[in-house]
Amino acid sequence: MSPTRVFAALAALGTFVLLALAPGLGNDYTTSLLINLMLYGVLATAWGLFCGTTRYISLATVAFFGVGSYTVAVLGERLPWPLVLLAAAAIGALLALLVGLVTLRLSGTYFVIFTFGMTELLRQVVNWYESKVAGSVGRYVFVDAASPGFIHGQLLVLLALVLALGWWFGRSRLGFALRLIGEDEQAARHCGVDTTRAKLLAFTLSSVFMVLAGAIVAPRWTYIDPAIAFNAIVSFQVVIMALLGGTARFWGPVLGVVPLVLLFELLVKYFPNHFPIVLGVVFLLIVYALPRGVVGWVLERGRKRGASR
Repeated sequence: MSPTRVFAALAALGTFVLLALAPGLGNDYTTSLLINLMLYGVLATAWGLFCGTTRYISLATVAFFGVGSYTVAVLGERLPWPLVLLAAAAIGALLALLVGLVTLRLSGTYFVIFTFGMTELLRQVVNWYESKVAGSVGRYVFVDAASPGFIHGQLLVLLALVLALGWWFGRSRLGFALRLIGEDEQAARHCGVDTTRAKLLAFTLSSVFMVLAGAIVAPRWTYIDPAIAFNAIVSFQVVIMALLGGTARFWGPVLGVVPLVLLFELLVKYFPNHFPIVLGVVFLLIVYALPRGVVGWVLERGRKRGASR
């Protein structure tokens, strides 16, 4: 292993150790901020696992996130917490398989529109069920897993797992197949790649992490309704964070999470009525100024320096 990789591994390990100790060193606000950072770190990295390699732009993140939240609201008081998470993962995987079989035959703009429409449809279905069948607007979440420290610890483990999966993707046949699909899906088929199977597997794996993130964070809110659990802005935020960090490397989206979470915290506090406008401006700036993200920009500069020598 090269010295650079050893240093990167030690830096990553040190960062996770600091994150694990952080709740005991700060206050309630810093713990809440860390929870947001790790939550979006999981969502953006999971999004990049599929979308970053295949170049399919999905707006269905919050659909799976909301399913995880509502699974906790329904089963949280009936089952032990590990079984609730297992049930959320199973439901999310089944939903991802069903959605993937329908949507992954589409591409480009059609895929983007369909995933966004599916999210809105799911939100409306849950809203109809809550009001017409359950006879309520939302649900209260009372579980033992509601302490900020416990939520923080679970998200830290989930972040480590999704980053480990991204590392494996970069070295596996599945990851190679996904990169071929991202370059030219038609050529990948001619090379013998089962594109449907590869896309479906990657989409399902990434969706399970989104579902688990929603399930882990749900007790933090105490009360959820469809507008909270299926807030479409979450999907757009995840896309913007992943694009800012760059998806050329599995850890790239995390680089976009830190600055944007801090920026969004300030916006929500001081300019809550202008949040959607600023979100749109940030998206345009990223697309035009850093189309390949921070990681892509650094790699491109490195290649140009190497060529000039």
